[in-house]
Amino acid sequence: MLHIFVDADACPVKPEVYRVASRYHLDVTLVANSWMRVPNEPWIVLEVVEGGFDVADDWIVEHVQPYDIVVTADILLASRCLKGGARVIGTTGKPFTENNIGQVVATRDLLSELRSAGKITGGPPPLQKRDRSRFLQQLDEVIQTIRRKHPFKSN
Repeated sequence: MLHIFVDADACPVKPEVYRVASRYHLDVTLVANSWMRVPNEPWIVLEVVEGGFDVADDWIVEHVQPYDIVVTADILLASRCLKGGARVIGTTGKPFTENNIGQVVATRDLLSELRSAGKITGGPPPLQKRDRSRFLQQLDEVIQTIRRKHPFKSN
């Protein structure tokens, strides 16, 4: 069954995930390092993982199945999930794919080097309304594509 996993600690689009998942009757698992309030719905589960760096990422990679959807801004997690056959959407609505993940990882590494050298300061820009709109559209498109190609994966 098609499932949505959310790298939830800093995810700004959780309400959008809930809205789309409800429309399609999909289960959602939020994975976080600490407890957070989630809607009281039987199809939404919060999985709190304790421990060190990347524990939440490791949990997602261990549980995601081919054609599941992962929502994350973490480029390395996206790469790992793509290798497992999942579809991955960034929190701004940009999809991570086999065709673009190499360039995205390379850009991430370059920006990391520039930050450590003091050439770049600050993080990504705040999420805009158009990013939320793009995210909703992309999540809907990915679900529709999976359901068309793999109807056995839907509820």
